[in-house]
Amino acid sequence: MRGDVYAAGCPSRQILDRIGDRWSVLVVGTLAERTLRHGAIAARIGGITPKMLTQTLRGLERDGLVSRTAYAEIPPRVEYALTDLGRSLLGLAHALDDWAETHIEAVDAARAEYDARTGSRV
Repeated sequence: MRGDVYAAGCPSRQILDRIGDRWSVLVVGTLAERTLRHGAIAARIGGITPKMLTQTLRGLERDGLVSRTAYAEIPPRVEYALTDLGRSLLGLAHALDDWAETHIEAVDAARAEYDARTGSRV
């Protein structure tokens, strides 16, 4: 059965919210190449707080996009990896990254023009 993201009560909107979240896109992109620990993910994604990273990883894990493996070692070690479902998002995540990086100057110019025209900043 296929969802309808335009229908108010469709659960597919929750998935759209997850994958449309900037932190989720960045985590998926970060895990594209290899399995990483929490600290390595945080080091790659500038500006994310430990709490936000934990929340994002938990949400992605709950949705089946990321797997979490805890090793019974001292000190404890936890690693995160994309699942097959998560890997299916890589094309979209890379396309979003590329679009943002390629079009930032045009977006900045449009914002400046809007602000000058309206006398406001959103």
